[in-house]
Amino acid sequence: MSEFIKKPFKNNSGVISFSIEDNETKKVTEFYKDTPFPNYKNDDNKQSILEKGNKNILAQKFKKFIGYKKKVLEVGCGTGQLSIYFSLGTNNQIVAFDPTIQSLNLAKNFAKKNNITNIEFVNADIFDDVLVENYFDFVWCNGVLHHTKDPYKAFQIVSKTLKDEGYILIGLYNKIGRIRTLFRKYLSKIFGLKVLEIFDPTLKHLKISKEERKSWIKDQYFHPIESLHTLDEVLNWFKNNNIEYISSIPSCDFEVVQNYDNLFSKSFEGSFYSRIINQISMIFNRLGSDGGLFIVIGKKNIKSGLNKN
Repeated sequence: MSEFIKKPFKNNSGVISFSIEDNETKKVTEFYKDTPFPNYKNDDNKQSILEKGNKNILAQKFKKFIGYKKKVLEVGCGTGQLSIYFSLGTNNQIVAFDPTIQSLNLAKNFAKKNNITNIEFVNADIFDDVLVENYFDFVWCNGVLHHTKDPYKAFQIVSKTLKDEGYILIGLYNKIGRIRTLFRKYLSKIFGLKVLEIFDPTLKHLKISKEERKSWIKDQYFHPIESLHTLDEVLNWFKNNNIEYISSIPSCDFEVVQNYDNLFSKSFEGSFYSRIINQISMIFNRLGSDGGLFIVIGKKNIKSGLNKN
């Protein structure tokens, strides 16, 4: 199944592996080496992964839209729960990509233990560009690019792996919507981590172990590399790389209620003002309280050099 790799690699006990040489990427791998995210519970199995995945409305809609006999890439899979969720109950080919070998070993061991065979794991730096072009039907890259040294360059590399008419989902921290999280981070530096237990609404309701809480807090508040972005910025990324805008969360257009049922149906890009207003609204809704992550979905145009509007 390794026809999706274009450079020589080592097989590290079931993980396709490349050397990580970049110092910025090494910062990230060291960060997740100590606190793998999101990690597994001792009693996790296929059923528990399915249940967790189905509770994530975005992942659930994405998996349903994928269908069957498709090639799917998750970039920045961490410990692989989402990639495994996408693989369960399907005949799709899933590729889980991450620079942290310790995280991938956890995913690989879970897959082996549970006899999950339609998934492969790749340990590499995204900037080393090891994947073939025009191969995947779907690419999921949620909460990843803003933890790289050059998010746009990383996006260019990732988008090349997508087939014509393939779909890509990008999730990034929003420059406006993340204000509440940045404020809590500032308070925690002054008053200590206890303040997060008081003011972070997501953390207060997380029913997870002490170690899992530690991993979540570090990932959300103290990552060594973080950048912030806007809807207009990602729309320009799409236009410059022959990707047609499909939809986003929050919506680009004025929309009173976010429609999750039509996430993969073409919607309007709205105007600069509608996009700004919707991003400001993130400060006051769940998107802002949960960290200010926004989602943009695109579809790769057939090679013509033209962008559809």
